[in-house]
Amino acid sequence: MPMPRWWGHVNKRLFNPRAVASGRWPVLEHVGRRSGRTYRTPMDAHPVEGGYLLVPVYGPRSDWVRNVLESGVARLRANGEEVDLAQPRLIDRQQAEELVSEDVALPPRVLRIHQFLRMNRVAER
Repeated sequence: MPMPRWWGHVNKRLFNPRAVASGRWPVLEHVGRRSGRTYRTPMDAHPVEGGYLLVPVYGPRSDWVRNVLESGVARLRANGEEVDLAQPRLIDRQQAEELVSEDVALPPRVLRIHQFLRMNRVAER
């Protein structure tokens, strides 16, 4: 089972701001689907051909996943660069395993994270 939602609420208010400020984690910038506010969420993100694979550790009903699916876009800050992303879609674990390189360790199956968010890199103009 993905992480419990109550832990996500604690994480959002207590740990996420510190993780974003530290600069050690990839950070996804997305817009709230109801509030219109810009949010920054530390992320488990892996580069794949043409884009990124994002791991929704709290499940596909997490606010950030729903925000990105509704807006269709996000920006990822990772490894010192900012990348515009589009075309979000949920994919299953088998598809995710086929996308990532062999040196990437997806969350263990015991955590029951069965869906991942795949996004394409927006072509630079």
